[in-house]
Amino acid sequence: MNSVRNKAVLAATGIAALATVASCGLGSSIEEKSNGHVKAVSYDTGKQGKANPDARLPSWVPDDAKSVTELIRTTGSERILRYQPGPSGLPSLCKPGKAEAKSPTLTADWWPAGEHKRTDKDCGGWHVAVENDGVYGYQAETVANADK
Repeated sequence: MNSVRNKAVLAATGIAALATVASCGLGSSIEEKSNGHVKAVSYDTGKQGKANPDARLPSWVPDDAKSVTELIRTTGSERILRYQPGPSGLPSLCKPGKAEAKSPTLTADWWPAGEHKRTDKDCGGWHVAVENDGVYGYQAETVANADK
């Protein structure tokens, strides 16, 4: 009888823990598309995204970034992301840079057409644009980016 009660308590604890994680603003899904597997993740803050080792949110995204959304090619290195900036802005790692000529093969409703051409900062290999409606980042598919 005691064993049944212990299992019920463990199950309830597990469900409560899952509900807590789900309510923390963490979200992810994996879809297979014609151009490879894509993982979509979203977080309330940059700090939450950096705590997820499976998604590896880039270190240059400020901890106080809000509404972070990212698409990750799981079969390569291409990634696109968008977030609302917090008070801290971009870190000093981000320097003026050239726009990425190669357009992303990843697509999302939140990624504007031609955004890669407007990127004017380099943040550790990411092409970044600060726009009126958010900060956009693009890491092109390359062999050199496979571990970033």
